[in-house]
Amino acid sequence: MGLDGEVWRVRSGEEAVGEILIDDVDFPWLAGRFTAGPAYGAVQELFARELALAERDDEEHWKEWEAAYDEIRRRVSLSSPDGPVPEFLLHIEGDRAWFRWSDEPFGD
Repeated sequence: MGLDGEVWRVRSGEEAVGEILIDDVDFPWLAGRFTAGPAYGAVQELFARELALAERDDEEHWKEWEAAYDEIRRRVSLSSPDGPVPEFLLHIEGDRAWFRWSDEPFGD
């Protein structure tokens, strides 16, 4: 798919949260090596909480997950090499990140 080797950027306003060097494409998911930027510390715990909630195996936690992910979406943006993407689902753990994106907003 030509996405392998691309660098995607995660930002919080004008500050760099990090970069993702794509090394695994399993459409619709992309994954790669995450290199933290100066603003990562401000959102690192949000990503840890979101991932912990996503991995839980019960129905009641999904509202908590949605609230956690809504906070991530308020605080960060994701850009492809061509520019910002309007919608995405991004997970970061250690030096790995995986995500899917859309050129159109996700449906409810």
